[in-house]
Amino acid sequence: MARFFKLDMTLSLKNLLPAIAFFGGFLWDALTIGRQINPSDLWFLAAYLLAAGLILFWMGHRSNAHLLMTEMERLEHSIQPEWQKKAPIFILQFLFGSLFSCLFIMYFKSANHFLALFWSLGLGFLLVANEYIDHHYHRFTLTWGLFGLCAILVFNFLLPFILGSILPIWFYLSTLTGAALTHYLRKKTPGCPGRAWPVWALAGLLSLAYISDFIPPVPLVKRDIQIGLNLEKSNGGMVISVERSPWYKPWRLLSNDLHVPAGSRVYCVSAVFAPGGINTSLYHRWEHYDEKQGWQAASRIGFGLSGGRQGGFRGYTYKQNIQSGEWRVKVETEDGRTLTVYHFNLYTEPATDTSLEARSI
Repeated sequence: MARFFKLDMTLSLKNLLPAIAFFGGFLWDALTIGRQINPSDLWFLAAYLLAAGLILFWMGHRSNAHLLMTEMERLEHSIQPEWQKKAPIFILQFLFGSLFSCLFIMYFKSANHFLALFWSLGLGFLLVANEYIDHHYHRFTLTWGLFGLCAILVFNFLLPFILGSILPIWFYLSTLTGAALTHYLRKKTPGCPGRAWPVWALAGLLSLAYISDFIPPVPLVKRDIQIGLNLEKSNGGMVISVERSPWYKPWRLLSNDLHVPAGSRVYCVSAVFAPGGINTSLYHRWEHYDEKQGWQAASRIGFGLSGGRQGGFRGYTYKQNIQSGEWRVKVETEDGRTLTVYHFNLYTEPATDTSLEARSI
């Protein structure tokens, strides 16, 4: 009985190892990448991508060599230890898992509105699916597709970082670079295994997703955004008066309601992280909700952004004599891509002093 129990425990532990490795690796990536995107994160991604390309090249070389073997050579090859046959697949699964894990975390940091969050969850799905499709990795069309997607997404981060710009042209150029690299690597692999057309299809879909604002404006990351009154600069920082959440909403630290005395200014302050070297402009788009016409733009005010500050570069805009109702402020890039959206309800009446608190940003 004890022997069977020990065997059962061994099998259970063996079945749990993939899940333990998956969550352990994801937790490690989440802790090491941190709250902002650092240059070292991007070079790690590039190293993972290079290693995955070399493994794919070697797998193609081995597959082509197997086709050219004689019957005797194939028989000798078939008696190789099982671990030697599965090692390339295991390494490739690990590399794809590392890439999808890092990319998911990095895109999730930049996803601060619904469409971008949907895109990030798609990467999360691929991260989980990678644990179950390794037995299909001998199908080179699939593996080239996964490699091409990773290559495109890695270049989407690398090119803006290297050039210090987030203009749309760099997204399209980096997408083209990732697809072209995959196509070139497949052509140079002995036997030219699989097909490369899915990679170009993915590049086209990603370009459409970019136009539709599905893809967040990487490598920018929203650090904080607040709406309030009485903005002051203090000790190199900004302090704004915001309303505390009422006692019957314990799940919220701050309220999304704002009571504004007549004639007072309403401030929006945002802090956005960008890697060092990136200089661009961001915009606050103030929009008011009309029951008949929907969201109506009230103003779009811009300010410069310089990358490198760990706490995020801070910018603010304000409106005066603002009408009551439902409002939102969208933080946008120059080309109108959304970084984050802040919703609030505004009432044109004074707030009690006890409901306000000073908050640094």
